[in-house]
Amino acid sequence: MSSSFMSLHRCCQRLPLLMVARRPCSSSSVSPPPLHTRLLLYLTQRFYDIEWLVNWGSKLKKKRIQKKNAYYGYTQNFYGSDIASAYYILSLKGGFRYVGQSEWFRADQRGKFSWDFLEHKNTPLEEVNMSYTVINYRGLGNLEEQKSLRTLSLRGCPEVDDWFLARLHMLQDSLEELDISHCPRITTGGLAALRNLKGLRRLDMSSLPGISSPGLVVILLEEMLPQCQITATGYDHSLRQEGGEEEEEEYKQGQR
Repeated sequence: MSSSFMSLHRCCQRLPLLMVARRPCSSSSVSPPPLHTRLLLYLTQRFYDIEWLVNWGSKLKKKRIQKKNAYYGYTQNFYGSDIASAYYILSLKGGFRYVGQSEWFRADQRGKFSWDFLEHKNTPLEEVNMSYTVINYRGLGNLEEQKSLRTLSLRGCPEVDDWFLARLHMLQDSLEELDISHCPRITTGGLAALRNLKGLRRLDMSSLPGISSPGLVVILLEEMLPQCQITATGYDHSLRQEGGEEEEEEYKQGQR
């Protein structure tokens, strides 16, 4: 009896030692998870509705684009419309050339640019290249005062749409060359708005995915702008392509 009691007493004495031995390592010795892991965990716990999260991201992206295309009124009041236009272009990683000069001012891939353009106050812009930028209908207002603008390149701009083309009438007295190739949001109805650009001499409308009957559209554009040389590559130019009649009707409605 005494022996059993002593054995139980020894087991009770060893139990705390065993618990200490099996206790997990101190939290201070465990490195925290990486930042991206913690962010994903947070998002998983915070956003249960994936569709809502996607919509939220889309709205945030649109808000950033609208902010980038804000009207540069403050700059225009202090430096004039030419400097304001130039600053807007460079801020969107575009490029331009002043009237009477051969030098181009451009932003690099990181958005860095030279501030030497500030030395050319009251000098209008002659050529502007906004290819692959997020310029949109709203931002086009920053070029409204450029009455000497002859060339405008919008190649591959994802935000250039039919409303954008309709607003190009502000440049109808000067614009001679226009590149709208590879712009995914342009449709046949939007191309009808180019009828206002009577001085247009060159138009590149290559690879527009919103155009289903390019052969017919080219013919209609040539009738509307007889002095303009039209480039339209990257299409099947079949005039009998399915949907051709609907495309022509859409074009006519855009002219009204």
